Amino acid sequence: MTTAAARPRHSREGGNELTARGIALGAVITLLFTAANVYAGLKVGLTFATSIPAAVVSMALLRSLGGSNILENNIVQTIASAAGTLAAIVFVLPGLIMVGWWTGFPYWTTVAVCVTGGVLGVMFSVPLRRALVTGSALPYPEGVAAAEVLKVGTGAPEKDGGGGAEENAKGLRLLVLGSLFSAGFALLAKMRVVAEEAGKNFAVGSTATGFSASWSMLLIGVGHLVGLSVGIAMFVGMLVSWTVLVPWFASGGDLSGGVDALVGGTFRNTVRFVGAGTIGVAALWSLLRIVGPIVAGLRAAIAASRARAGGGLLELTERDLPIGIVGAAIVLTLLPIAWLLWSFSAGGPVHEQPVAVIAGSLVYIAVVGVLIAAVCGYMAGLIGASNSPVSGVGILAVLGASLLLVAIFGQRPAGPETNALVAYALFTTAIIFSIATISNDNLQDLKTGQLVGATPWKQQVALVLGVVFGSLAIPTVLDLLKDTLGFVGMPGAGPNALSAPQAALISSIATGVLGGNIDWGLIGLGALIGVGVIALDEALGRAGRMRLPPLAVGMGIYLPMALTLLIPVGALIGHLYNRWAERPKVPTMRSIDGKAAEGERRPNAEFAERMGVLAATGLIVGESLFGVAFAGVLAWANRDNPVPPNDAPLAVMGEGFEGVAIWLAPFLFFGLIALVYRLTRTAVAATLPIAGPENPADDIATYR
Repeated sequence: MTTAAARPRHSREGGNELTARGIALGAVITLLFTAANVYAGLKVGLTFATSIPAAVVSMALLRSLGGSNILENNIVQTIASAAGTLAAIVFVLPGLIMVGWWTGFPYWTTVAVCVTGGVLGVMFSVPLRRALVTGSALPYPEGVAAAEVLKVGTGAPEKDGGGGAEENAKGLRLLVLGSLFSAGFALLAKMRVVAEEAGKNFAVGSTATGFSASWSMLLIGVGHLVGLSVGIAMFVGMLVSWTVLVPWFASGGDLSGGVDALVGGTFRNTVRFVGAGTIGVAALWSLLRIVGPIVAGLRAAIAASRARAGGGLLELTERDLPIGIVGAAIVLTLLPIAWLLWSFSAGGPVHEQPVAVIAGSLVYIAVVGVLIAAVCGYMAGLIGASNSPVSGVGILAVLGASLLLVAIFGQRPAGPETNALVAYALFTTAIIFSIATISNDNLQDLKTGQLVGATPWKQQVALVLGVVFGSLAIPTVLDLLKDTLGFVGMPGAGPNALSAPQAALISSIATGVLGGNIDWGLIGLGALIGVGVIALDEALGRAGRMRLPPLAVGMGIYLPMALTLLIPVGALIGHLYNRWAERPKVPTMRSIDGKAAEGERRPNAEFAERMGVLAATGLIVGESLFGVAFAGVLAWANRDNPVPPNDAPLAVMGEGFEGVAIWLAPFLFFGLIALVYRLTRTAVAATLPIAGPENPADDIATYR
């Protein structure tokens, strides 16, 4: 459903947009958030979206300098958002350490991989803006949330809904309220007062399965924003994964290492490959469905370029980078990529057939890059950049890169030449993965820009700058963590090494394909599930029922239950809140002179829904900002590289309190969520205009 939050309502009377101080501030925030995200990605396989935290920090700092406006703040968050996405390159590059090809991260080579792939991601997504942002009903939850933060934080005037300044003040209070509740609960979790996660694996006859939930208010907020259809689809995928696939593949498994080892190993090494197959088919289907809008977007971009060349005028909010500049940038970026591939493969089997391999790799990067940009942009629009399974895209990318090498060299047994080909496949995948991560973020930022009235080409320039700033920080942080903690699976890794789960999985896929021991049956099974879900979704659409987005089902299969379960819960909570907001009528009110009013008045549902979006956004903002702060606390606590490292510097409770913390967490968690929404409803009801003094409290109570 498209709400008022999804329509731009602001004029261009905001002042400067792409400013030197905005670029400088964006660079500083990008460097800090990139470092935090690299650590988080290597430790737990997750990165957090930085658009919203960057917007909050930007507004606070620029307001103190004076003369700031919503458009300048939007540019800052656009630059800094590259930190939350480009840092996901850690899902691939550490694999080169794990297979023993690199012993460290060559600074300029790593920078070049990130910059070239990131720039291609920006360029590929330029024509997609018209297809997937302005011409699409995708919800873009994080883009909408970031826009709401900017609007409220800068006091942008509203002409509909609750009424101008009053709505801004009320919305800001709800945003802060949600942020405080979310950050406060996250703080209690790090203090070990409440548990961060609940879960248990258990045997069922001759097999085993499990359940888990991460007590994350951020996930509740994301669920509210993505909506009920996506939430149900993810829940269906989760059920398929944990009630069918895990028990099936774990049946008769080795329990000598314990139930946890069996269930965890089954999910990581088997079920996630099935999920990757489902995501692959769903992604291809999604791409086929948006080919028409993409072509229309390209035609519109070309027409806009011709109109500009002919002296025609376009609205500022429709001015992308000229398509000629986009094409030239793509070609010029492919040239250094060719050099990177050549220099990386020096002395290996690739130089036996350099033309076929290098040329084939460039074509693969260009063609697959375009497809991945479209698919990742669609996924970001569907569920948000931070929740899109880009690591699943990485799996498909490394499969393709490895199969390309198999077509040229054939499969080989383990040995130095096979290891060199594995490294080359990972290196090629790293470039494609940079495209994927940036395109996964770009359209989200462009959606934010659309909602606040930004100029697209200025945002696209800002995204390129963000790519450069983030790329300069990544290799230094990677080397620091590799030298101090190391990665599981790398030669000489110690007991406290960072897990880098995606890098380990992607490395094993490349090794399996090139060595001839990958299980294609798992990928095929996932593809069959994807075909079935697509058929069901189309049937539901023809019947006029709620859809079941196939990509969301694939995400539910692929992602751990701890990251999936609360998103459907948040979607249900958001759905119930919106149903309350859309109550069609309230009892007849009396006019001021005591006579009956004409008809019955409908409440302003759009205003009520916007307040719900802001409360949900606060749940995202609070935990995101706390995540950044806690990353800094971790760095300070481990500044002298203690062995083992201090992973809980804020803990005030010992292991003996763990049992209480596990039971306390859900009660406090859902109690705070209920309180947030209750206070939101009260704030909305108190804002309703009452048409008479007879008994307004009755009308407010009824609306509540």
